Amino acid sequence: MLRWPATLRWRLTLWYTALLAVPLIVLAIGFYALFARTLANRTDRFIDDALTAFSRELAAERRATLSADRAIHSTVDEVRFRDLHIAVLDGAEHVIAMTPIPDAEDRGEPTVQAAFDRWIGHAIPHAARPKTTAFDVDGRSGRFRVAVMPVALGGDTFELTGAYSTADIEAILARIRGVLGVVFPLLLLCAAGGGYFMATRSLAPVAAMAARAADITATNLRERLPVSGGQELAGLAHVVNELLARLEDSFARQRRFMADASHELRTPTAILRTEADVTLAQEHRPEGEYRASLTVIRDAAQRLTRIVDDLFALARVDAENVGARRERLYLEEIVDDSIRLARPLADVHGVQVSVVEAVEAPVDGDADLLGRLLLNLLDNAIKHSPGGGLVQVVMKRRNESVDVGIIDQGQGIPEHDQDRIFQRFVRLSDEATGSGDGSRPNGVGLGLAIAHRIAEAHGGSLVVVESRPGHTEFRLRLPAV
Repeated sequence: MLRWPATLRWRLTLWYTALLAVPLIVLAIGFYALFARTLANRTDRFIDDALTAFSRELAAERRATLSADRAIHSTVDEVRFRDLHIAVLDGAEHVIAMTPIPDAEDRGEPTVQAAFDRWIGHAIPHAARPKTTAFDVDGRSGRFRVAVMPVALGGDTFELTGAYSTADIEAILARIRGVLGVVFPLLLLCAAGGGYFMATRSLAPVAAMAARAADITATNLRERLPVSGGQELAGLAHVVNELLARLEDSFARQRRFMADASHELRTPTAILRTEADVTLAQEHRPEGEYRASLTVIRDAAQRLTRIVDDLFALARVDAENVGARRERLYLEEIVDDSIRLARPLADVHGVQVSVVEAVEAPVDGDADLLGRLLLNLLDNAIKHSPGGGLVQVVMKRRNESVDVGIIDQGQGIPEHDQDRIFQRFVRLSDEATGSGDGSRPNGVGLGLAIAHRIAEAHGGSLVVVESRPGHTEFRLRLPAV
């Protein structure tokens, strides 16, 4: 059972060969039929012209001899055509005279009638003789093209039967068939070879891209596929290279994230281990020292918990599972809850938090993540506002979106850092962030990164609208329902 080739190269070769073979076959058959028909038409015209000339000569002899029989025999003896044999039959279909038949005398035929019957007479159908249309008959000496023409001499009607041997025509057609039988396979072989060469040449860029792709691993993602092979393959190479660029960027961010996370986790775990070792180094210590050590351990554990929570939040958002928990909610309620949760921290830092303007804002989203986003923004604004400062929350409803602005009175963010602050584990110095005294911790640099990623996951944006000493505004924009 024949199986379709598995390789694309051979499939293209077979398709190319088949598509070329079909028109070649049609062309060969058409050419052969046209040539055979042309030879047949030329033979028919030759027989018709010969019988017409013979009848004219017969009429002329009849006027000269005043005898039909003598005119017939005289014309048969004097008028000859190459490869054409003419017989004159009377009304009773008896042969009166005919041109010499090859080998008739050697065969010892007793009469002209017997020679004619042996030659082709027995093969001519009786109904065809009154017709002038040529037809083919199979005689004992081969195949003949025969035409019958009625002739009137005086008061009598005779028939002129012209028979032309088609041996030469059949030899020519056989030669043509032989040539086609040789040329046609050669053409198909050349077509198959050309198709294979073209397929190999066309697919060479694909093979090069496959070989290069097989060598690309997680350690050498900076490698790119060769761009060649025409617009289509070049477009494919560009698409794959863009995919590799995204993968390289993702792997790089993941490696940086893991390195930064490891660095951030190392500090609280080192504090926990060191403080525990110091505390256990002595068998008996005063209660105050134990309480101080436990306070240090608690603070380190809180820092460690905060880092783990932030990492879990980033992992959840990066996993793109936000859509699975989306529901219809009102953003002004989440803003109100976030402000209530942030007020204890604001009281500790001596900062006041107030809502300047609130509007009804229905959105689709994850309430926990949006609450985390707003709480991170409020936490950032409170930490970087001076004592006695004010943090304002402004909501505005637009045609297709809802804006939430968080405005603090800190020292501002340098313009060159306004995009960088949304990157993970980025912490600006005290001078840049405006804490001034250095007493307020800057965190681990994940709060704004988490907020920015949550906004993107909800189809929104988080940007720094304006920042100058005494005024910094973060604006959250989400699609409204």
